[in-house]
Amino acid sequence: MIDYLVFQLYAPMAAWGDQAVGQERPSSDHPSRSALLGLVAASIGISREDEDQHCRLSDACHFGIKLFSGGLILRDYHTTQVPPESKNSCHLHTRRDELSETKLGTILSSREYRQDSFSVIALWLSEGQTPFGMEQLRDALRQPAYHLYLGRKSCPLAMMLNPVIIPSDTLKAALDSFPVATEAMGLATGPIRYFWEEAENIGMNAHFHVPRYDQPISRNRWQFASRIEYTHLGQEEPN
Repeated sequence: MIDYLVFQLYAPMAAWGDQAVGQERPSSDHPSRSALLGLVAASIGISREDEDQHCRLSDACHFGIKLFSGGLILRDYHTTQVPPESKNSCHLHTRRDELSETKLGTILSSREYRQDSFSVIALWLSEGQTPFGMEQLRDALRQPAYHLYLGRKSCPLAMMLNPVIIPSDTLKAALDSFPVATEAMGLATGPIRYFWEEAENIGMNAHFHVPRYDQPISRNRWQFASRIEYTHLGQEEPN
């Protein structure tokens, strides 16, 4: 029997960052490991600059996902004015300081968002001593230290996370036991899919697996490593 911390994620718009090439900023249809670690870190009050705490959190936490709705794709043609890079220039503290520079460059990008993305997440901790307990993480998700959003600051949550600790023999049973909010049931219109990282006691077979570059190496340098993500194609949710 394993304790799983299970919670829900829904927002009108979400951005689950994928590998970016050139000006394209794509979004996956389900949360990345780095995004989930960021949500947990923000909830318990870990700043982005605290590399040691982020590493400890990453080593301790493992995730499984039950995807109800991947959401419709929304593309945004995005322009951003930025000051020129100069080693001799002083640090610019605010956006107003940046725009006050005499020479501004423009960065163009095409960004993807997911509309009405809804998923249920199960978190479990590594065996042995970990820096965080289940109750501590549950309470932090109920009352987060920092503002939470799904991928970008323009994607705030639209429903409470409703974290629940569920003891279960398998990951699938824990995800299936979560009481889905009534207002989210209308989003479960397609086949349910499950995603997880390498682990035991999953309770379902993987139909396929792929590498995903979402294992954080450094938050400050924004570097990520690859990992293997497993997928189970579930049945269509009954009405």
